Amino acid sequence: MPSLNQFAWVSGTSTYRYGHRSIPNIPITGAPADANLARWAMLHDGTTYRFYCFRGSSSDTLYQFGFNGASYAFGHNSIPILTLAGFPADTDASSFQMLHDGADYRLYMRRLGDRRTLYQAAWVAGSTTYRHGHHSLPVIPVTGFPPDTDWSRWGMLHDGLAYRIYAFRLGSNTEFYQGSFNRAANAYQYAFNSIPMLTLVGTPANSDLSAFGMLHDNLDYRFYLQTL
Repeated sequence: MPSLNQFAWVSGTSTYRYGHRSIPNIPITGAPADANLARWAMLHDGTTYRFYCFRGSSSDTLYQFGFNGASYAFGHNSIPILTLAGFPADTDASSFQMLHDGADYRLYMRRLGDRRTLYQAAWVAGSTTYRHGHHSLPVIPVTGFPPDTDWSRWGMLHDGLAYRIYAFRLGSNTEFYQGSFNRAANAYQYAFNSIPMLTLVGTPANSDLSAFGMLHDNLDYRFYLQTL
């Protein structure tokens, strides 16, 4: 059964610790047979912890899961199937990120061949659709990150005040960089209003380090790795 190893930020430090203020491991249940768990993202919307993944090799269809107190269950308190619309032809759908900012559910993918350019979408209320540019800046640059940033492993969240972006340091499975959105520049900037580098502590040996998810639940900054 697929599952998530959960970490949380230790307040006042630069450390995310496995099991800190967390259920250490949470199952993912009820996933359709064609759920592509290699392409996934998470968010908290003020009420529910949510997990998303693509359907198979699709670039426009997501499955949605909700935390039911014991597992991330497919369709729990959720629209089970969501559709992405209006993205540019050069969108890279090999990975995506999501967040909720108190007003909108937002989804991000990147420009093919340019992992430092984000395409932003938002959920169209009352529908099953996330539309590129809806309630959103359609294109957002990411600037200033160190040259050894590993953009194949990235995450995003909103903490009630700031939109934040993260990526591992190339060659490291413990260190990751942080930036946030600078409204004056309309860009995500490395170290802006952020701890520049963060560290994972206590990572279980069964963790899949090829991708990660993050969210903020109005209390804690949380970090997730799927199990192998």
